[in-house]
Amino acid sequence: MISRFSVPHVRLIFAAVSLIMASKALASAPPADHVTAVTQRVVEPLMRAQDIPGMSVGILMGDRTAVMNFGVASKASGKPVNGTTLFEVGSITKLLTATMASWAVAQHRMRLSDTVGKFFPGLRSAPIGRVPVIDLATQTSGGLPLQVPDGVRTQRDLHNYLRRWEPGCPPGTCRTYSNVGIGLLGEVAARSMGHAFPQIMQKQLLPALGMRHTYLDVPREVWRDYAQGYTKLGAPIRMKPGLLADEAYGIRTTAADLLHFVELNLDPQSLPPSLRTAMEQTRIRYVKSGSLTQDLVWEQVPYPTPLSTLLAANSAEMIYKTTPATPLAHGSSPDDAVWINKTGSTNGFSAYVAWIPERKLGIVMLANKNYPLDAEVTAAHAILSAVDQAMRVSH
Repeated sequence: MISRFSVPHVRLIFAAVSLIMASKALASAPPADHVTAVTQRVVEPLMRAQDIPGMSVGILMGDRTAVMNFGVASKASGKPVNGTTLFEVGSITKLLTATMASWAVAQHRMRLSDTVGKFFPGLRSAPIGRVPVIDLATQTSGGLPLQVPDGVRTQRDLHNYLRRWEPGCPPGTCRTYSNVGIGLLGEVAARSMGHAFPQIMQKQLLPALGMRHTYLDVPREVWRDYAQGYTKLGAPIRMKPGLLADEAYGIRTTAADLLHFVELNLDPQSLPPSLRTAMEQTRIRYVKSGSLTQDLVWEQVPYPTPLSTLLAANSAEMIYKTTPATPLAHGSSPDDAVWINKTGSTNGFSAYVAWIPERKLGIVMLANKNYPLDAEVTAAHAILSAVDQAMRVSH
């Protein structure tokens, strides 16, 4: 179906990232107009093919960033996507939850080897109480479900469900992607730090990361910046509150803020020591499962790698099915020659973030429509590969 939106509104912002790499000018970064052209050649056909109203795409190239905005934030109002447009990013929220958990570890509030029961006394005698925190963070808890089950509507319902839950495989031996598992990780981290999860995320972690336009609850004064989301069939929709939503999929943010998060992952030296350590530790490799290596929520494949391998690592099978997991040596140093990524979506939005440490390259793609994951990953791969090639040629 061909979209009816007008000619995409595109704005390119090129700036030196003074806080992160002020002393590392990258002479081989391609010209701004080349990055614009590469991105437009991929994004505009994607938006037409998928009937996407609006997108914001951010690209990191060493010490330079580019943010390009396309289409409209709302079909009803026709308001163009701009630098302050907020998008739901779904499971990319899990990256921030993992960062919080790693931050708690760096502050000696908990250990990844601690069990869930240490923080939830009422669950100590149940199988979930014996699951180590690390298995929540690496999706290897033993088969917790993707979604909070139907009929579980309150915290009491959730705890009753978890008391009855039985693992489908020994924790640490299989990978099952789970909102419940990451939600529980966030609750464990928050309890270890002595405050409610939303308070730590919104009042402590996000400000410490410099993510000033990122929210769990969108304030009234910036509600005008909140894009309207659209389902796969084009119906308007926005995310509704739910159990474990804050921890698993509740963040709204801008492309610039999310790109800043990528910058900090590439070089966290500007952060306070405990938070710097936390960011570095989220990249430790823990589990090999299928085509991917599982870090603390981050997922990676070798780089360069065929697109087919990247698609397999981000496939429906890896989201909806349980796959065997092989533990890796804990404490192994992060790889640099890898493509690190995370997908995210809600019923009305799609998001993707990827970065290549060795090449100091990264990309963020946000859209106000839920569209197929393989199309999203393919587009990101095409853009980042073209930019990488241009950097190699210019160098």
